[in-house]
Amino acid sequence: MSSGVGIIAGKLPMRLKLIQGFGAVAFGVKDNGFSFFLLIFYNQVLGMDAGLVSLALLIALLVDAVVDPILGNLSDRTYTSWGRRLPWLYAAPIPLAFAWVMMWSPPAGEAPSFAGLVAIAIAVRVLLSACEVPSVSLVPEITTDYDERTTLFRYRALGGWIGGLGMMVLAYTVFMPGPEGLLQREGYYAFGVFGAILMAVSVIGSAVGQHSLVARLPATKPAPFTIKGAFAEIREAFSERAFLIFAAGGLAAYVHQGLNFSITNYINIFVLQLTRGQLMFFPLVLLGAVVLMFVTIGPLHRRFGKAKAAGLGMIVGTVLGIVPYTLLLLGFWPAPGSTASAALFFGFAMVATGLGIISLVSATSMIAEIVEAFEERTGRRAEGSFYSGNWLVQKCATGAGIFLSGQIIAFSQLAPDAVPGSVPQSVLTSLLLSYGSAMLLLAVISAWWLARFPISREEHEERINRLAERRAQDNRDAVAAAADTPYLAVDGVPAPHK
Repeated sequence: MSSGVGIIAGKLPMRLKLIQGFGAVAFGVKDNGFSFFLLIFYNQVLGMDAGLVSLALLIALLVDAVVDPILGNLSDRTYTSWGRRLPWLYAAPIPLAFAWVMMWSPPAGEAPSFAGLVAIAIAVRVLLSACEVPSVSLVPEITTDYDERTTLFRYRALGGWIGGLGMMVLAYTVFMPGPEGLLQREGYYAFGVFGAILMAVSVIGSAVGQHSLVARLPATKPAPFTIKGAFAEIREAFSERAFLIFAAGGLAAYVHQGLNFSITNYINIFVLQLTRGQLMFFPLVLLGAVVLMFVTIGPLHRRFGKAKAAGLGMIVGTVLGIVPYTLLLLGFWPAPGSTASAALFFGFAMVATGLGIISLVSATSMIAEIVEAFEERTGRRAEGSFYSGNWLVQKCATGAGIFLSGQIIAFSQLAPDAVPGSVPQSVLTSLLLSYGSAMLLLAVISAWWLARFPISREEHEERINRLAERRAQDNRDAVAAAADTPYLAVDGVPAPHK
């Protein structure tokens, strides 16, 4: 697998696509919980200050981001008969499941200390990374095909969103179905237990499904792991021009995503005043967005390439996403809570979210092409290091987005015990203006950089051919060198070469 040749040439079997997608369900469960429910749970249900909660999550993300390069490097250097990635996918899910349950059931049902929240958030994120970094690093190992890599990331995105949206549906209909809805404390324990089981099953199940394909001793034994070496390799990854351009665009894109997701429930409940019945349709809207991504991203990549598709998705999606709030502030929107308001919002949200997913999936798929650019320059493959570098960028940025959302909520002076329909208009106006301005600025920055990603389909395919020729030449040289060797040592004693 370290040779740079994909395990499978040509079209990938559907079974493999589904198995890869299933492995991302755990990430979807975690991401949905952190992005949509954790802030409102600790703030509105347990009574912690929104600014402190968002700060705790930011600290956890930053610590996790520092740990990620170590996990990626360890994954690259794992040398077993099961390959580099599978041991991680079997070892990490069970402790992750226990940590996830603790996240949603603090002692005595009361808010933990600030330090306690930081500690459990760090544990969950690090253990999830120990699952996700090895799992996603399998993609460039499995195939070198430009489009098939997009296909695998498309299925991973589908699996992640199904996992997250499934938990959202269950939250609205099973775990917190009472009149208090998401403000119902008791439902969060069951939410945590079910999510923990689902995460463990998805990671272990995906590993088992890919075991026969990837369980093999790596072609070369890597150098021993060192902390210094792990961060040196990350620094080397960031010296790759294509990765620097991706990181600049991805940084803004992930701040954009973190802000959007973490503030969504506040806007749905307090600004748009969606009823409990209307909220139950929201996961279906997001599922529609995922389907939109799934059927359009391939044609968009063939028409525009990954870079331009990422930039266009970010800009157009953001503009469409803030249209409802702009019209609401201008007085041209139906009354919040009405059927007309909910229906219009769902239409805008579906298209805007779908375009946003296209942007992020395109950006993630672009990293796979950097692996070969790095291999051509250095002679080494470092999938884990590049994807842990991506996680470093994503987690720092997502944490910044969640932190920003907490500051926007605090700045707007939305009370911790706010009641939908009774929040002063000045508070809602401040909330929407701050949120909309930040989203638009981040989208412009992200699109500007992502659209400048330098590796096109044509350049990638040419590089794959050059690497194949280099490997063929290396093999010819090795055969020639062996033919020129007159003696072979047997048990330390020179013997005639046959």
